[in-house]
Amino acid sequence: MPNKQVILTVFLLAFCLSTLAQEDKNEDKKKNENNIPTEELVVEAGAIIQDPIDPLAPARAAFYSAVLPGLGQAYNKKYWKIPIVYAGLGVGLYFYINNNNEYHRYRDAYKSRLAGFEDDEFFGTVTTSGLQQAQKTYGRNREISMLVIIGIYALNIIDANVDAHLLQYNVDDKLSITPHYKINEMDNKGDLGLTLNFKF
Repeated sequence: MPNKQVILTVFLLAFCLSTLAQEDKNEDKKKNENNIPTEELVVEAGAIIQDPIDPLAPARAAFYSAVLPGLGQAYNKKYWKIPIVYAGLGVGLYFYINNNNEYHRYRDAYKSRLAGFEDDEFFGTVTTSGLQQAQKTYGRNREISMLVIIGIYALNIIDANVDAHLLQYNVDDKLSITPHYKINEMDNKGDLGLTLNFKF
């Protein structure tokens, strides 16, 4: 029963406050109709954002990276990331070509053995079942290398998009989270926590 009374009291209090807020709005409208000046918002010159936010910049950076890997990083002016993108793609491409060549070597030798020839480069060292197993191994490695190339290409696009988002992120001292450590005077133990600062 007491819970119902508390809920009813809170509800009535909220209703009264919303009614008062409506009356204040109506008074402001009447003042504006009578050309009575109201308080104006004063904005300091330092509070104005210098660079306007471009909502299409992340999409543009991602598109550039999709067209040519590294171009989105250049668009974001993060030139140091371009060699990393091309190094990753180059390593993946190297392993893909190497595994593909080895796969074809063992495949050609296997096909030669099936045709009845005994003049392949692996004759006497690798058995026919060994040639078959080598084909499977190099074929799987070739597919993994292709997945690595696709993954690095996708990461290149994602990195350009996220980086363009973060370039427009407002990093200001007015909003900060800082860790703090304080000795509790009651029990002489340390208190560890985070402090959230929000300045107007």
